[in-house]
Amino acid sequence: MTQQQVLIIGYVWVEPNSSAAGSRMLQLIEQFLKQNWKVTFASPAQKSETAASLNSLGVDEVSIELNNTSFDYFVKDLKPTIVLFDRFMMEEQFGWRVAENCPNAVRILDTEDLHFLRKTRHQQLKKGEEFTTDVLLKSDDAIREIASILRCDVSLIISTFEMDLLKNVFKIDERILYYLPFLLDKIEENQVEKWKPFEEREHFIFIGNFFHKPNVDAVLILKTSIWKEIRALLPKAEIHIYGAYLNPQIQQLHNKKEGFIIKGFAENAKEVVGNARVVLASLRFGAGIKGKLTEAMICGTPSVTTTIGAEGMCGKFNWCGFIEDDFSDFSLKSAEIYRNKSTWEKAQEIGIDIINYIYDKEKLSAPFINQINEIQDNLETHRTQNFLGNLLQHQSLQATKYMSKWIESKNS
Repeated sequence: MTQQQVLIIGYVWVEPNSSAAGSRMLQLIEQFLKQNWKVTFASPAQKSETAASLNSLGVDEVSIELNNTSFDYFVKDLKPTIVLFDRFMMEEQFGWRVAENCPNAVRILDTEDLHFLRKTRHQQLKKGEEFTTDVLLKSDDAIREIASILRCDVSLIISTFEMDLLKNVFKIDERILYYLPFLLDKIEENQVEKWKPFEEREHFIFIGNFFHKPNVDAVLILKTSIWKEIRALLPKAEIHIYGAYLNPQIQQLHNKKEGFIIKGFAENAKEVVGNARVVLASLRFGAGIKGKLTEAMICGTPSVTTTIGAEGMCGKFNWCGFIEDDFSDFSLKSAEIYRNKSTWEKAQEIGIDIINYIYDKEKLSAPFINQINEIQDNLETHRTQNFLGNLLQHQSLQATKYMSKWIESKNS
């Protein structure tokens, strides 16, 4: 078989230390490299100082432009056999160009999480209205993202909740969906032995990227509705808030007297999580699965979160801590697990089981690669069966293509 040439079109450059999305992308790249496939990562975004050096892994990095035919020449020259779009916005921008210039390339969408789900939940929360799937079905964002899923040969879905939603509410054909959670190393016994025990850990921790609105909201809720009650139960406890892209709104919450400490970017996230006794994730909206919570499990740190925080993450297992949506109960359970060694240790053990059974990359990677190969081997049949995808690729419906061409001609 000829060597695969993978082109990844990134919404942003890869920042595994700043966000779960960055870690996820690195996991996918590692899987492709493990097959000895050639990988090129291209993005129209500005590169930040915290972006990973993909060149050091043997990945070519290329800057590309939106709404510019230069991409057509680039992709024709590269001749990718697989194109992976990082989030639906990149498929909207570049999908039609890939379809025209490399019609035989397998088109994969990595959703990261369902953006329309996160946005709709946020809108409902701001309105003070209950979230329902009926609201999702009326969402313009859902129409855009679902159209993108339909246009691709396969979409990677990170959460069991989102798989169920796409199949049962949006009636998407299972053949173009593929459940692929985070791809993580198993937690081995020798790793567990290196974890700090209950007695040597102190304080609560929150960690998250503050470009991400659910994280900003979660920290504001911690400060205004949860921390005071925890502090009344545990007068010496502190909460340390870590994360990339700190904004003034979060910085001004810093209050040493109250034990609410804003720390900012963590150079070594695993170290700070591994020193903490409990992770708090008071998420009121969001989607996908939460990197902060898998990271807590990997570090042996129990967590208290919400239904949305734990959504689609633990399968048939209990949670590795507590799930509470009522703020008063959230505070009480946070104090309980912080003080109670046996509850804490039991939660830690559940976290090990969740990582080892649900996120084991050794178990997940071969079926994933096989799925890509199978689609590639039967591409024509696969696409014929995806009638709605063919319909959306039809030129009479390609509004994005003509809008792009108009912008390009206007710019020139």
